[in-house]
Amino acid sequence: MSIFNFVQLLGGLAFFLFGMNLLSSALEKTAGGKLEKLLKKVTDNPFKGLLVGVIITIAIQSSSATTVMLVGFVNSGIMELSQTVGVIFGADIGTTLTAWILSLTGIKSEGNILLGMLKPKNFSMVFALIGIIMYMMGKKQKSKDMGTMLLGFAVLMSGMTMMSDSMAPLADLPQFSAMMENFNNPLIGVLVGTLITGVIQSSAASIGILQGLSMTGQITLGMAIPIVMGANIGTCMTAILSCFGVNRKAKRVAAIHVSIKIVGTILWLVVFYGTNVIFSYDFLQWKANTVNIALYHTIFNIANTCVLFWFQKYFVRIAYKVFPDSPEDKDLFLDERLMVTPSIALAEVENSMNRMVTKAKHGLDNATDMLLNGYSEETYNHIMKNEKKIDGYEDHIGAYLMKLTTTQHLSEDDKKKASKMLQGIGEFERLADHAFYMAKSCGEMTEKKLFFSEAARQEEVRLLAACQEIYNMAVTAFRTGDIQTARHIEPLQSVIAVMTSTYKENHVERLANGLCTAEQGFIFNDILYSCERIANHSQNIAAITLRVSDINLDSRKYMHDIKLKKTPENEKLYEEFYDKYMN
Repeated sequence: MSIFNFVQLLGGLAFFLFGMNLLSSALEKTAGGKLEKLLKKVTDNPFKGLLVGVIITIAIQSSSATTVMLVGFVNSGIMELSQTVGVIFGADIGTTLTAWILSLTGIKSEGNILLGMLKPKNFSMVFALIGIIMYMMGKKQKSKDMGTMLLGFAVLMSGMTMMSDSMAPLADLPQFSAMMENFNNPLIGVLVGTLITGVIQSSAASIGILQGLSMTGQITLGMAIPIVMGANIGTCMTAILSCFGVNRKAKRVAAIHVSIKIVGTILWLVVFYGTNVIFSYDFLQWKANTVNIALYHTIFNIANTCVLFWFQKYFVRIAYKVFPDSPEDKDLFLDERLMVTPSIALAEVENSMNRMVTKAKHGLDNATDMLLNGYSEETYNHIMKNEKKIDGYEDHIGAYLMKLTTTQHLSEDDKKKASKMLQGIGEFERLADHAFYMAKSCGEMTEKKLFFSEAARQEEVRLLAACQEIYNMAVTAFRTGDIQTARHIEPLQSVIAVMTSTYKENHVERLANGLCTAEQGFIFNDILYSCERIANHSQNIAAITLRVSDINLDSRKYMHDIKLKKTPENEKLYEEFYDKYMN
């Protein structure tokens, strides 16, 4: 094989992959989101999922793209893991159409005009011409997308033709024939098929390369069959790569995809070559061609589906074994089947909400402790991880409550509970954010070796003590529905607002007198801002508690009156907190 032929092979592969990507993208755009809508409607009926998987993969010509969509839908909570298994089996069948299209390159026309027109090198350029005209002249985006689709198909077929032509000289090389003898070992064939497909991330491309090689006349079915099996395993690489940065549920989709391919390949290797020992299949010595490679690719995936389709629950179990629930996942798990009994479902939500509140308080306690007693890398990392966990709680609890309140009939008491938690999750998530911000401020001071002046330090200590009291009161009021505690929060919030305003003015004066630097000032102001926001969110939590716990209370009027200092109780509490923290 000359250098020219090798370059032609690589160029053909590049054309093939680019054309496949162009075609797949254009087909997806032309569908106009209908494919995603179709996937979202997949129910627990596995046969419907199978059909949807076939249709979508035929439409976009990529089983990998279908699996990546499934990963995204499971990650976002649109689909359940069990719903994806049937779709994956369908995608495996749908992807075999590409091999049949590629088999057209092996047509022997021999003067027959009609057969000659079926050869890609004869019609792909016509597709390219029509495609470029539609792309350049089309005024509507749909016409441009159709043109891109035709161009992609033409480039794909041109790449396939280039690869086939570049491999033609291999037929006369004895070294090539000797190398091919190694592929009579099925395990080597499976390994090579897996590696090639994993590298180029396209089973269609690896099957296309194999079909091109078959045109040299040096490939037997005994060599081709295990390579096809390996290609089916290698195609999982795209799904595996798509799992980085997604949750465990989404990763399980890839685990199911991989396990189906591996189990299927092992099963049919054992069955096929085991029965070969008994019956000595003569057809394994037949010369492989583009058509019988496409045929075996189809038979393998259909047979795999027919046998393994009935064991879907076991593949789901395998996925859970590979990616088991962490303690946090179990904390977050809210079973939608409980929604048929809303009071029980709300009790489970309340348990998760209490865990979220505990974590938010724990984060604030740790951040305050660091500012008062010194920076700790371990504590900082714990606060950072805690904040991310609380983000997960907010998303999961919020989505569950929205679905519960919109799909089920709730009693008045249950509506109040759901409303309280829906309003509260955002406030506690923000408290956790400010715990993280204060931890960052502490870390920045340690890294830059900065220290506050004695006056600033005393102000910080008093302000943090006030913050600790207000968020502890907010947590207690929210958990217990204690109206009296909730009523104590606004006066303290007003005092904290005065403290932060006063301390900002004091710090400006210290800057002017050279007692503090601008760099210290930035960090000090960040801490003041976080404390002010913690007090505001605590006040919001108090308002939520008042609205839900006291049905006779007009909470809006009450909070309005409190802010204007119109209640004797509020004035007295304000003075008490002011004397406690400002004097």
